[in-house]
Amino acid sequence: MNTNEALSSPTLVFIPCFSGAPWSAEQLAPYGEAPKRTLRLPEGVDDIERYADHVETAIADLDDYVLIGDSFGANIALALATRRPRGLRALVLSGGFAANPVDSKPWKALMRVVGKARGPLYRQLTLRAHAHRLASPFDDNGQVPWSEARSRDLFLANTPATSFDARLQAVLTADYVDALGRVRVPTLLLTPSHDVLIGENASKVMLAGIPDAREVVLPNTGHMFRFSHPATYATAVKDFLATLPTTRQGTDA
Repeated sequence: MNTNEALSSPTLVFIPCFSGAPWSAEQLAPYGEAPKRTLRLPEGVDDIERYADHVETAIADLDDYVLIGDSFGANIALALATRRPRGLRALVLSGGFAANPVDSKPWKALMRVVGKARGPLYRQLTLRAHAHRLASPFDDNGQVPWSEARSRDLFLANTPATSFDARLQAVLTADYVDALGRVRVPTLLLTPSHDVLIGENASKVMLAGIPDAREVVLPNTGHMFRFSHPATYATAVKDFLATLPTTRQGTDA
């Protein structure tokens, strides 16, 4: 005999971006009373699989959850989802990628050099250049006006130069394109309309490779939309969560 088991609300697990900073109370507030958990990324780790290990350990007590990864965090969430972990109900990847989205060999080489900067060079050159790549024309028109200066301040406060370099190496070597078919949960690709850093091809690759994936492009947003448009971002996530099954099909003999 078939039975339907009612599902409780899954815990929303928020995985940080390249800065490593956990999601702020301001960014989590639009999700209301939903169970939530966020975490800070470990320092000095240069391999996406080890980041996925960190997240998997941090949520080992959960038996029903949704991974919500932003940018670098999306790559981590994707890596964990390819393992088909117990309890994963759905996946949200915002501004993410399956493999290093930078195609240009000269730019890749420059990234490796810039990542080695320390001290004033890191603070004044690397972080200013990175903040410029993160920027969009829409950053100051969101619920939380954003800017290149605020992006740089985010990294100054949360990201040691050694961790920036290590995460950069992780980006340059990550490649989950051939593993996308292993993701077996409903997946939302949340994409900003303007993203110089990632580019439009990254979401196309994931949309083609993940069996149950859908994409929502948020108009008038940029790569930092988790920060500049937290309410808009959360609405898209909640709309997606509302489409998930509320019961689990079971069988009683």
